[in-house]
Amino acid sequence: MKTETMISAQSICKGFGGVPVLRGVSLELARGEVVAVIGPSGSGKSTFLRCLNHLETIDSGRIAIEGEILVDSVGGRAQYVPEARIRQIGRKMGMVFQSFNLFPHLTVLENIIEAPIIVKGLKREDIVPRAEALLRKVGLLEKRDAYPNRLSGGQKQRVAIARALAMEPDILLFDEPTSALDPELTGEVLRTMRELAREHMTMLVVTHEMGFAREVANRVIFMDKGEIVEQGAAEAFFAAPQQARTQAFLQNML
Repeated sequence: MKTETMISAQSICKGFGGVPVLRGVSLELARGEVVAVIGPSGSGKSTFLRCLNHLETIDSGRIAIEGEILVDSVGGRAQYVPEARIRQIGRKMGMVFQSFNLFPHLTVLENIIEAPIIVKGLKREDIVPRAEALLRKVGLLEKRDAYPNRLSGGQKQRVAIARALAMEPDILLFDEPTSALDPELTGEVLRTMRELAREHMTMLVVTHEMGFAREVANRVIFMDKGEIVEQGAAEAFFAAPQQARTQAFLQNML
């Protein structure tokens, strides 16, 4: 049985001010797959993620989400589909940021229902039960009426995950979801992500949590200097990394 490709990125190049940040990065992500992207700071991991959901535009390459082309290269330059199509394709993906990005003036519940009401046009009475179910899922139903400033970092990140899920995306992108957290709060966020993996949510996770990458990811990608240096099944990747750069990085991290 052929596995459905959820994200296909081919030869992605991106620079800032003439400095190349991504140098021909290619990735395929299958339905239900969890892929961890690891590598040193400045290796282009977060930029790559932001290019996939159009927070950054690429210089050249091709991105297709669930078979729908977002951008392709014409004459060596990136050409995007019209804005309305970009928005439509973008809704297939949810993004969880390093810094939570919750609206401080809205309660936890209001943070979750805001986008489904405004973007999808859903009625409040229809989305509230789903929002409450998502809060129950991430263990925070009792915080539904609290404001973000009353939450710990770990709680904020779990609300951010619930908010992303409220839009019912097919794919979740995580950009260093635990790097702003104290170590003792990291576990609760990783538990939520493990639960999503068990439910076969398609996830692309930029992370520095090697334990999570080893235990939860199906595949691990190591990036350095804007390139994919090595990738493989998680178990084999950590047991016997092939490239010297990967070996050196893992020795520093583990």
